[in-house]
Amino acid sequence: MSEEPLVRVRGLTKVFGQGEAAATVLRGVDLDLDCGEMAALLGPSGSGKSTLLTILGTLLRPTEGEHRMLGEELTSASDAERTRFRNVHIGFVFQFHHLLPDLTAIENVMMPAAASRGRETGAMRQRAADLLDAVGLADRREYRPAALSGGQRQRVAVARALMNEPPLVLADEPTGNLDRESADQVMALLDRINQSTGTCFLISTHDEHIADHCRRHIRVLDGQLVAAELGGAS
Repeated sequence: MSEEPLVRVRGLTKVFGQGEAAATVLRGVDLDLDCGEMAALLGPSGSGKSTLLTILGTLLRPTEGEHRMLGEELTSASDAERTRFRNVHIGFVFQFHHLLPDLTAIENVMMPAAASRGRETGAMRQRAADLLDAVGLADRREYRPAALSGGQRQRVAVARALMNEPPLVLADEPTGNLDRESADQVMALLDRINQSTGTCFLISTHDEHIADHCRRHIRVLDGQLVAAELGGAS
């Protein structure tokens, strides 16, 4: 029997609202993601990309369908179970970095681990420092977000997403607010992390240039998966 993929969804449907006001955003999506993948989720605005990412991140429940990760069925799990699972196994990078302005870079990176443990430890601080070093910000550890450039803030957000060593990182338009040079630097960073750690990245974007950094392209249109093909990265 073949090994189960890291993520497996079948018949994923999401309907917002009821009756005449109901809007179906996802329509029976089937998708597998394997450990170590570097995949782009492509589609125009309103295609359902962000809704799919939000469900895969356990931040939203589907209306119908099966959602499994690491062999666990998550659709029927309680809110508390889903929160615990998410904190340990899933990292997030958003278009807007969502760094806490009053915390330093290293404190922002530590946040996922400190929040789950209820306190900061020396080991957490060391891991956060190592991650900032890995993303090229060793000399910016004590800087607050306002003192960092847009690209630097997003690299801090990447480091934060990796703090708990999740097997899956979901990125929703992570370069949407960056210029082309900064965007390419962030994507090159994600690729290096993917290659060195085996972390699976699913990156939502409408930008084909950004998608070309990924080795698999998954296309969504009108809430349906319409294609999954090899991408442009070697």
